[in-house]
Amino acid sequence: MNVKNIVRVAAFAAVMAIALPAKSNNIATDSTQPASAADMKEIRGQQMLQRLEEIRSMDKSTLTRAERKDLRKEVREMKKEAHRDQIKGIYLSIGALIIIILLLILIL
Repeated sequence: MNVKNIVRVAAFAAVMAIALPAKSNNIATDSTQPASAADMKEIRGQQMLQRLEEIRSMDKSTLTRAERKDLRKEVREMKKEAHRDQIKGIYLSIGALIIIILLLILIL
């Protein structure tokens, strides 16, 4: 092998050593691992439902105007959060739709 080939092989080996991450074992296997995102959303949803039930069961006639306003704001925020968590889907921009239509016209 000449020097040029040795340099190529060494460079390739260096790039592969940097590019490929080393895999490590999960040491913490006990039950103190954090919950998944779906579990956290489920827990937050239960907390919001419980808070809404508390708000519904309150006697609002004894509250001041500012307190009622704060409660309405809190309920609106929870509603926005629940709606934000439920939105699932694919959103396409107008430009993407035009490109897709043009590609379909060219293919067909």
